[in-house]
Amino acid sequence: MAVDPLIDAHGGGRRRITLHARTGTHDVLKVGFAAANSHDIIPVDHCPILDPGLRGALDAAWAIAELLLPTGKPLDIQITATDSGLDVDVRGSGPLPTAMIATLSRVAEQHRLARLTRHGELVLMRNAPTITIGTAQVTLPPGSFLQATVAGEEALAALVIGHCKRAKHVAELFCGVGPFALRLAANSKVSAFDSDAGAVAALQKAAASTAGLKPVKAEARDLFRRPLMPQELRDYDAVVFDPPRQGAQAQALQLAASKIAVVVAVSCNVATFARDARILVDGGYRIEGVTPVDQFRHTPHVELVARFVR
Repeated sequence: MAVDPLIDAHGGGRRRITLHARTGTHDVLKVGFAAANSHDIIPVDHCPILDPGLRGALDAAWAIAELLLPTGKPLDIQITATDSGLDVDVRGSGPLPTAMIATLSRVAEQHRLARLTRHGELVLMRNAPTITIGTAQVTLPPGSFLQATVAGEEALAALVIGHCKRAKHVAELFCGVGPFALRLAANSKVSAFDSDAGAVAALQKAAASTAGLKPVKAEARDLFRRPLMPQELRDYDAVVFDPPRQGAQAQALQLAASKIAVVVAVSCNVATFARDARILVDGGYRIEGVTPVDQFRHTPHVELVARFVR
């Protein structure tokens, strides 16, 4: 097995942040990041390593938190830098009176947000929040998962594409909005699966509206409860899977029982990767190579991409 050198993929900084708003001692509002191994919030009003696309994010978060302060509830404010501006989703507020929602809409307008949603429900949209993936334009569903940095996503995608370059038909599992599927489709037919129906719909729409791609079929499916079975995997030359931190034990068991020639694993958790890799190796696969990708500035965390072959 080859372990490749670490790829530095910090890029221009994070394109998404989640800020927390809480009242502390003497009911003083704090908006910022959670302290290490603690529920305490470190207030932040300036961050020198934010992606330039997140300019104005902190000011908008403070304005939203101050407006919702009377609810007395802790908030999580997810902010994404998109090609059309800041996309903000607020969680934790609970039901709000109509007058407060109207004021929240005005705050979004004042800060020129592309979109503001609350628990995924639209408050205001000035511009559809879109990102570029390969040659495709994807309109993001509220709160959808993205890789931490654009450079990180591109580095991971280049590795995935390189490992699948001879495949005519690829299955991508835990596909999200398509950071790999939409790039793989430049050369291969792709079937993509994820439990997030909104992400799957966004991927399918982006693929359908992008010229020059091979056919892409996206399906909403809970791969933890309903993993693809060996008989469903017969038509694929390669499988890519990029699960959440808990890994993909159920799916790995079915992959191990399949006859897929190439399996590419992407992981942000070394422990669950090792568990799933053990299942694949016990099923007859050999790890051909592992490449770590560092996209989490100032943290010990890395992503990795591994290629398994029969």
